[in-house]
Amino acid sequence: MAQVVDTTEFYAGLKFRWQDGIWEIVEFDHHKMGRGGAVVRTKLRNVDTGAIVENSFKPGEKFERIIYEEKPAQFSYKSGDDFVFMDMATYDEMPLSPGVLGSAANYLVDNLEIKLQVFEGRIMGIELPKSVALKVAETPPSFKGDTVTGGGKPAVLETGLTVTVPVFIEPGETVIVDTRSGQYLERAKK
Repeated sequence: MAQVVDTTEFYAGLKFRWQDGIWEIVEFDHHKMGRGGAVVRTKLRNVDTGAIVENSFKPGEKFERIIYEEKPAQFSYKSGDDFVFMDMATYDEMPLSPGVLGSAANYLVDNLEIKLQVFEGRIMGIELPKSVALKVAETPPSFKGDTVTGGGKPAVLETGLTVTVPVFIEPGETVIVDTRSGQYLERAKK
């Protein structure tokens, strides 16, 4: 039996059937129009093609939710544009394209353990841990007195992801980043 979800239950990462395809919600916003009714504005990613579209839905519209099986895997290496994962049960290698991974590719470091999301024998994406440790590749130097402002500075991490870090973080340090929001959490323990 298919599980049904409506627009009031939308969240980022939800996968559902729509227009003969499987789509993942990247962003959504409940928007109340002036004198009219409300709409749910979404940014969706086609799981098969990686294409991003924007669409508005009426409140209460129903869709078939995609329930997937989770299989433990580990990120091994990058081969060309593809990211290669090892199935932890069979030790088989599986290459995944950036289109399948979406923004999760920004958090992949060697030996990171993830969960493959499998539906009808196809890998639909991955589930990352809630946070990952990434090394700072480059960030501007801090100067005496910078701490007075209490602000942050941009830092490019080893995967190419740019996050705002406190002014005392230097290149070569490792920081913990929230994979759901992409925000700096703390300096990694040494």
